[in-house]
Amino acid sequence: MARRPSKHLRPARPLAGGHASSETKADGVWVVRSIPGARAEKTYRCPGCQQVVTPATPHVVVWPAEPSWQTASPVEERRHWHTGCWQRRP
Repeated sequence: MARRPSKHLRPARPLAGGHASSETKADGVWVVRSIPGARAEKTYRCPGCQQVVTPATPHVVVWPAEPSWQTASPVEERRHWHTGCWQRRP
């Protein structure tokens, strides 16, 4: 049986449906999507506080509106933040 290719070599999957908004912060324009607790199924590390975003915790997924020079798609740079941590970010 052939081995599956590494998930890191596959293109980033688009996020599931839902409404995304645009927010401007000190370091640029970001696309922000709210994730309700019922849809939060995985554990993530919040880049704002370095604490765990646990499953069933409502939070936001954020990615730059424009990709950085290292990536082909800005969605590859998406991060999961606690809602309060994102709102406190300058």
